[in-house]
Amino acid sequence: MNRVGSGFDVHRLVEGRPLIIGGVKIDYHLGLDGHSDADVLIHALMDALLGAAGLRDIGYYFPADDESNLGISSLELLREVKRKLDQNCWELVNADLVIIAEAPKMAPYIETMCHNIAGALNAARCRVAVKSTTTEGLGFCGRGEGIAAQAVALLKKANEPGPAGCEAE
Repeated sequence: MNRVGSGFDVHRLVEGRPLIIGGVKIDYHLGLDGHSDADVLIHALMDALLGAAGLRDIGYYFPADDESNLGISSLELLREVKRKLDQNCWELVNADLVIIAEAPKMAPYIETMCHNIAGALNAARCRVAVKSTTTEGLGFCGRGEGIAAQAVALLKKANEPGPAGCEAE
């Protein structure tokens, strides 16, 4: 059995916070506002994974008023989502993620993001794709007020036939 989930997240850009996306600290004068490290990409992915597994959203499992999550790395939260998937016998087939930001440029960081995410999910690197796009100056992302991310994840029931490895790129 295969199941697909989608996720979306957005955070406001503010001064005085580091910019962390995909578990990577990005050199930029603004950071994302949030209770955890505000990693918009990981948050979108977690919702996609939880949705595909038929579970609740990240706000349910990691509420913003829970002080134990204050400043926590979203990669650690992603590892917890992976444990929930394992408990429910779900395995990642692939995840496709998009960062929506006018600035900074994400290209230099994409490969490290993919490795961080795959590592947190204990998955082969080829099962994770990260891309970035702009909004051509339109909307809150285009004005540099925030960064958004979208994610789609495909899961399969563990121990069912599926892709054993990754095809050559």
